[in-house]
Amino acid sequence: MKPALTVLCIALSAALSSQAQTTLRIRGSDTLGAKLVPSLAEAFKKQGGKASFDIAAEGSTTAFTNLAAGTAEIGMSSRKIKPDERTLCRSKSIDIHEIDIAWDMITVVVNKSNPVTDLKKKHVMQIFAGDIRDWSELGGAPGPISVYTRNTSSGTYRDFMFMAMKGREYGHYTQKMAGNEQIVSEVAANVNGIGYIGYAYVGSKGIKVVPVGGEIPNPAAVKSYSLSRPTFLYTNGEPAGILKEFIDFCLSPAGDAIISRAGFVPLSQVR
Repeated sequence: MKPALTVLCIALSAALSSQAQTTLRIRGSDTLGAKLVPSLAEAFKKQGGKASFDIAAEGSTTAFTNLAAGTAEIGMSSRKIKPDERTLCRSKSIDIHEIDIAWDMITVVVNKSNPVTDLKKKHVMQIFAGDIRDWSELGGAPGPISVYTRNTSSGTYRDFMFMAMKGREYGHYTQKMAGNEQIVSEVAANVNGIGYIGYAYVGSKGIKVVPVGGEIPNPAAVKSYSLSRPTFLYTNGEPAGILKEFIDFCLSPAGDAIISRAGFVPLSQVR
């Protein structure tokens, strides 16, 4: 091999190795991973962050299975880690470190043409548990209620169960969706539809927010809203190097601005 070509191959190999070392694999929550974290990652790169990102948003449960398997540097979760997930990670020598990233407000939505303008908290519980099956029971136009929820790997699925349903199980007829966008799409296309979404999606076409127990999500009063919850990033041990640089950026004033634009409430506003 010619010397010049040899030098070129060595340089290319070094560049590829460097790139592999700075790729941050991020797995977990759709609530965080569909819009917010990709926006933060893109802004981090634009301001000079030396990292590439591989992001997959398939539900909060996958944050911990990937961390345990060593296939993620960051886990995204819209709920706190469960004891069995912590045990799994510990069994794989993963030292779970939790980072609050932002607050979200779960929001109940119906089709924009639905005449129902508010729901009592007990009615929301009864709808999603399967006790109330027709809109006429709530003063709406007669029609079977189509209930859309997140799937069982979602942190929002679990949070809504405990925050809005007092721990009751979902009705067997509910339809499980992979993410917020899918729920929006189904409710917008079905006049009898109802579902819950993250606050980032409340401006989507074809749906409207329904006050629950007189409450409307409000970023200025996030802690007083009964369906508010913190969201998290998880790492293996204290972040260091480029991983720490990225998380520090997420929690900086620049990160706060991105978090607000994405429809979340930054920690600086919550505190």
